Amino acid sequence: MDFKSLLAFQKGFDLAMSIYTITKNFPSEEKYSLTDQIRRSSRSVCANIAEAYRKRQYQAHFVSKISDSDSENSETQVWLLFAKACNYINENEFSNLNNRSLEIGKLLAYMINNPDKFK
Repeated sequence: MDFKSLLAFQKGFDLAMSIYTITKNFPSEEKYSLTDQIRRSSRSVCANIAEAYRKRQYQAHFVSKISDSDSENSETQVWLLFAKACNYINENEFSNLNNRSLEIGKLLAYMINNPDKFK
């Protein structure tokens, strides 16, 4: 088993790719702000899961990196709120992406609360 087989990673990767695709339609003036921020935070969810998995033999390190992943996931939700408020995404797109992010958050919370299951 490796980090790519973790459900949180798979769902995080899929969400990050959906965000990448949808942000291609954001205005060019957002390229170095909202577009960059939401892409970075959504990708960081996966990167931190991968790092955590490699540190799983050290429970405190594992939990810390998964916590970082959860923080990045929450940041992604904030950027989704801004994208909706700026009318870059519609309500349906927001709901879909946000609900997926909430599901990832639940998976990460499980990992934080049950680190021994990932050794």
